[in-house]
Formats: sequence, C-alpha cells, structure tokens
Amino acid sequence: MSLSIGRENATTGARIAGVVSCVPSTIVTNEHFRESFGQEKIDEVAKMIGVQERRWAGESTTTRDLCRTAALHLMDRLEWDPATVDAVLFVSQTPDFRMPATACVLQADLGIGPACIAFDVNLGCSGYTYGLWLAMTMVQSGAARRVLLAVGETMSKIIDHNDRSTAMLFGDAGTVTAVEQGGPDEVAHFVLGSDGTGATNLIIPRGGFRDYSLSGDKRLDGRDPDCMYMDGGEVFVFTLQTVLALATRTMEFAAAKVDEYDGFLFHQANHFMLKQFAKKCKLPMDKVPVNIDRFGNTSSATIPLLLTTNMAQGLKQGRQKLAMFGFGVGYSWASASLSLGPLAVADLIEHNTHQ
Repeated sequence: MSLSIGRENATTGARIAGVVSCVPSTIVTNEHFRESFGQEKIDEVAKMIGVQERRWAGESTTTRDLCRTAALHLMDRLEWDPATVDAVLFVSQTPDFRMPATACVLQADLGIGPACIAFDVNLGCSGYTYGLWLAMTMVQSGAARRVLLAVGETMSKIIDHNDRSTAMLFGDAGTVTAVEQGGPDEVAHFVLGSDGTGATNLIIPRGGFRDYSLSGDKRLDGRDPDCMYMDGGEVFVFTLQTVLALATRTMEFAAAKVDEYDGFLFHQANHFMLKQFAKKCKLPMDKVPVNIDRFGNTSSATIPLLLTTNMAQGLKQGRQKLAMFGFGVGYSWASASLSLGPLAVADLIEHNTHQ
C-alpha cells in the first residue's frame, strides 16, 4: 500500500432522508451447527467472532427481493412518488444475474419510469460507504435529485456450509438508503482506497470468466471453488493495518475530534476485531455499536443495519454525527464522516422466508 490511505473527497448539498433494512424471517442459531461441528468447536468460533444467530434467506429469496421489500417500505414512509426517483444503485456481490444489472430489474419492480439512472456496483464489505459517496456525488453534481441506494448480500448462498470459519460468520440482509438534495450545510467527508494485491485472500474462485481454482494456489486444495474462500490470517492483518489508519485520517480530514461523534460505525467483521479497533483508536466502546451477535457479518449491509438497529432511536429523535468505516474484499475500503437526522424512517423489517 502507498503511504496515503486513500482518495479524499467531500460532498456538499446531499442528505440521507431515511434508511430501511430488511432481513429474512428465518433465524439460524449456533445450535444449527452442533451436528456438523460439535459444541466445542462452536463455542471456540463463537467466542472469537461473537455471532450467536444470523438470518438466512430461503432458497428462492435473493438480495434483490430483500432490497425491493426495503425500498417499498422506505418510499411509502417517506411518501416518495416513484416518478421523483432519478437513480437506483444496487451495490452487491450476490446479484440476481450476471446480466442484466439487478438495478435495472429493481427499478422496474419499484414502478420507477425510464428516466432513471440504474446500474450495479460489484463491491462487498466497503460497499455501503462507497455507495453513499457515489449517491451523494450524483446529487451534488445535479445528475439526480433523489437516489435509492440498495446495498445488501445473501451470503448464505455463497459460503461453504461445511467450513465453520465462514458458515458461522455470515448472514443475509438487504438495505435501501434514500439520498436527496439538502442544504449547503450538508457536508460529508469520504476517504476511499483499494489494494488489489490482496484480491485472492477473499475470493470465490470459480463462477465468472476466469477460473482461479486452476491457478495452483494450494490454499484451495479440497475446497469447493464455487464457494467463498477466506484466508483469515491475511485478512486480519490487512484489516488492522488499514482500518486504524483509515479511522485516524478520516477524523483529520473532517477536522473533527473523537468526542464530537455520537457513533463510530465499523463494518461488523467480527467481534474481536471491533474491540481491537476501539482500543487502538481510543474510542469509547459505548460509541462503537455492535450487532454482529444478532445478524452475523452481512458484508455490505452491516453499516445500514447498525443505522436501523442500534442507532435508530437517536437518529429518529435528533441529529447525530457519525463516522462509518467499510473494509474487506478487494481489498477495498471507504469511510464517511457526516451528520444526519432527524430521520423520518430508520426501520428494520422482515421478509417472509417463504415469500
């Protein structure tokens, strides 16, 4: 990595109007894994990652379905006419199809007319903060007045259910954030970066148009190439090195101190990492919300899930200054420092597993 932690950019005149997260109704507890892994291994993994339960979508439910349910609820609560939505962004690594773009199908699902910008962004754990930067930049530029930012994953469909390090970690969720024009005092600071030299440490080797399972990488021996592979040690080292620098630089760029923030929202990678971030960045733990115990690691959806669970009451009641940090697959990372609220909508809803 270069000495710079990322590209720095500030947006003006765009605000978050509301957020909705949609999770499958099926709750999978750690008891589900007893027969496969045994209680001792379950306890060992759960202690490190902190996950007690997660939501898994049904066989026929996709990320698009979860995002559609979230979007309909959000638009109804905000009283947004579909005709006033200028863009739909779908950020996910579990789309409906390789082609066409899921955003185009979602635009039709929501009854939004053809005068709409719609496209997909293939990003994982950094996807929400990258997507928020993109949506706010579009509004700032005048390309769109209202944007629906759909971000989510159905991770249960791409993990090896016999691999306890990933099977117990990940959950499913779809989220939609409404971004619209705001006043000149609506300023958001972003730091965005990537390091593709770590790409093969978190990868689905097969399924695209290049088969990495044929590369001779010994780490993949005996593994299903159609499922996600994660080199936990390499990812852990990358995360600690990158996120600590990212958090420091984000606050410097925003010219803000730790005590000015109401919350520091980290991607919910695992509980041990979250505690390390708070300790090394000297952040008070009561300002570092954690919900990985209830939802698992939902990749790009973890930060909006925090907005609609741990932070929801405060965001509905008043204005909050938040720092957000997304990081992971790619390697890719992005942060945001902004104030938002009071929000008319910051809701968590369920999608019937059998819908």
